[in-house]
Amino acid sequence: MARETELLNQIASPLLAWYDEHRRVLPWREEVSPYRTWVSEIMLQQTRVQAVLPYFQRFMEAAPDVTALASLPEQRLMALWQGLGYYSRARNLQRAAAVLTERYGGALPCSYGALRALPGIGDYTAGAILSIAYGQAVPAVDGNVLRIASRLTGYEGNVLDGDTRKTVREWMAEIIPADRPGDFNQALMDLGASVCLPGGPLCESCPLATLCTACREGRQASLPVRVKKAGKRQEERTVFLLEREGRTALRRRPDSGLLAGLWEYPNGAGTLTETEAARQLAEWGLVPLEWRERFQAKHVFTHIVWEMTVYRLAVSGDGPAGWAWCDPAERGEYPMPTAFGKLGE
Repeated sequence: MARETELLNQIASPLLAWYDEHRRVLPWREEVSPYRTWVSEIMLQQTRVQAVLPYFQRFMEAAPDVTALASLPEQRLMALWQGLGYYSRARNLQRAAAVLTERYGGALPCSYGALRALPGIGDYTAGAILSIAYGQAVPAVDGNVLRIASRLTGYEGNVLDGDTRKTVREWMAEIIPADRPGDFNQALMDLGASVCLPGGPLCESCPLATLCTACREGRQASLPVRVKKAGKRQEERTVFLLEREGRTALRRRPDSGLLAGLWEYPNGAGTLTETEAARQLAEWGLVPLEWRERFQAKHVFTHIVWEMTVYRLAVSGDGPAGWAWCDPAERGEYPMPTAFGKLGE
């Protein structure tokens, strides 16, 4: 470990000089607060910066602080998050906001342990909040940092392994500059997002190229080491786009599990033939009037792939209790995950 930290100890000066010239201008950086840093980092999990920008602005207008977030109606929260995916992130934000309101007067604590105890806040997010908003020398290790550290040092540990993440975090804790910890962490984020790219690093533009083991040895393509995860589980589903007098049937998903509490088009497991689909409609108390379209669609979640057979048809009847028949102009009132929302376009 001494060799790696000796090498990494040399990166702060050139990295920060590069950051001062090339840093991305982002709203949560131009106006910094623990709350804004927290919300932005949660939104940025599994989501590109450009996609997050309009969501962040709308979210700040609707919930400008912890107290406002804690009191936001769930349906409004889901509508603000609609399209970002991974909806448990939004629910954890609100759960944490409730704890912060009750225990901390609506402020985020400035200790690592207290932050980690909050729903949805892991090592990386706690490090980002403490370093960026509170100026504490705490590392924030994400995929970008794991990739950069692996290439710089030539480290061949599997970056999908928790032990590797712990090792890299220990390295970064030793070298993070006490006078600019937030800038250091954000510089690594920006370098990983724009220069030390996963598929093909732009070594000629990298301020750390002369220090980089992978660059010197031509091992950029083989580092970092990523041992593939098990394949995603495939699930077949049949989805119904049921239209009645210009309105479309929606139902609310259960309050727990995948896509909890969001609205969806009625659907069921398996691939149903038209005869089987008609039988399902009868069980729902509906009568098919016109079969208009059948098509295939796919949606990829983190661990599951949905292969969907979709029927679009006109029906009569009310359907089960709790269903909503939604006019197109009312769609914004029914937060719907992308897996379903794109089917009705």
